[in-house]
Amino acid sequence: MEIKIPPNKNCVIRITYETSKCATALQWLLPEQTFGKIHPYLFSQNQPAHARSMLPCQDTPSIKSTYSAKITVPKPLMALMSAVPTETVDCGDKRQFLFQQTVPVQSYLIAIAVGNLVSKTLSPVSKVWCEPELIDKAAYEFEQTPELLKAAEKVCGPYVWKIYDILVMPPSFPFGGMENPCLTFVTPTLIAGDRSLVNVVAHEIAHSWTGNLVTNCNFEHFWLNEGFTVYVERRINGLLKNESSREFAALEGLEDLRQAVDVLGSENPLTKLVVDLTGIDPDDAFSTCPYEKGHTFLFWLEKLFGADKFNLFFKSYVDKFKYKSISTNDFKSYLLSYFQDDDKSLQIDWDLWLDTPGMPPIIPHYDTSLQDACVALLERWTKWDESGEEPFNKSDLIEFETNQTVQFLALLLKVDNMTLSKIKAMQKAYNFNGSRNCEILLRWLRTCIKVKWLEQLEWVFTFINHSGRMKYVRPIYRDLYAWQEVRVQAIENFEKNKTSMMYVCRHTVAKDLHLRD
Repeated sequence: MEIKIPPNKNCVIRITYETSKCATALQWLLPEQTFGKIHPYLFSQNQPAHARSMLPCQDTPSIKSTYSAKITVPKPLMALMSAVPTETVDCGDKRQFLFQQTVPVQSYLIAIAVGNLVSKTLSPVSKVWCEPELIDKAAYEFEQTPELLKAAEKVCGPYVWKIYDILVMPPSFPFGGMENPCLTFVTPTLIAGDRSLVNVVAHEIAHSWTGNLVTNCNFEHFWLNEGFTVYVERRINGLLKNESSREFAALEGLEDLRQAVDVLGSENPLTKLVVDLTGIDPDDAFSTCPYEKGHTFLFWLEKLFGADKFNLFFKSYVDKFKYKSISTNDFKSYLLSYFQDDDKSLQIDWDLWLDTPGMPPIIPHYDTSLQDACVALLERWTKWDESGEEPFNKSDLIEFETNQTVQFLALLLKVDNMTLSKIKAMQKAYNFNGSRNCEILLRWLRTCIKVKWLEQLEWVFTFINHSGRMKYVRPIYRDLYAWQEVRVQAIENFEKNKTSMMYVCRHTVAKDLHLRD
């Protein structure tokens, strides 16, 4: 539709519209699909290009606008949006919620959630929201949010969005988190009971600057969003922990990147930092490449120019381009201008970093002290000849941080000669089946599939049927499809459970299972 506005005229355009019940941006949940099992639930997921299915808009990140909204819902349901709540009006058996977003945002950041929701206050500017059944666990898990927010301001500059709330979503939410301004959506899979997965919250907080304030002009430059955000997330980690922990997280990310490149193919043009999406659905281009390859480039630049200089540059970059949508060339031009008197800028091979597929052209030197312990334990397992008494027990992991256990399992997944009997012995020693940490379960269950441990299928299906998070569901379904003996079971399981998945997860898993082109 095209609306022509007379020249030199200020106009108010009013559009009456309604969405389809099949709108790809919206997930309508029946009561049985929620934690409480009593009330229905609605939530949106507009990134990358689904806002157009929810409301009339210019659905591109190159255009930003402010917005206000009035949302009317039946009692006792609560409405939340990616905006500041300004008023609640009682309307008999209904309530009306008013919202105002005064900072210009791109269309995919317009978000709504309606459900039986309660909150707990974390700080004067932060609350955590979720269904009542989960609120105490959620408040405990995300208690460090105010600390994370302060650390992010040290890296990026002032926080402009007034409030920072977290909404713990139903299980079908397809991502780890979604950086909706004022109201981050997070998956319930983050609630591990030990705060070991709060790095995802650090990531979504970082988006308040990189992605939301400074935005990629289109999804061909998505690394400006996600690569920069991973970089800030790990800077936050370094400030609150130490540099060794920050660099260990980078090594973990590199392992995930290697696996993604292996799946996509090292010559696949979608593994470039700047991609060509002509004729390609951005949903189909989604991978960890812009996240980890982008982070690696920025970390390398930090080492090239020195941390003190690059940290000052980074904060000035955010200030320079705040409220704008930019391309990679804007970043490149600003960096070269900022460091114009520094000969080190001549060492940057931009074509190699931006336009070459596969792994990053240079892997920076990282502190490997935490990684070395993971490698040493794995070597014990690979060298064990399975004779005599099993030399392993839970004490092997007692000195490990949670992310070291995750990395141990990531490295284990790469071993091609691990036997089924060793994996069964590992379960006996460490009881990975009993973990509440979904990052551990993902890598563990993928290893069980790799060695074709048939009895673990029940655990595998339980895990993917209770998590709509694509990071977990997609690789496991790909693994199951590759295991020919259980391929039919995997497809049947998907068909049975697909209606509980968000559109983007259902759409991509169907492709992974070769059920669509």
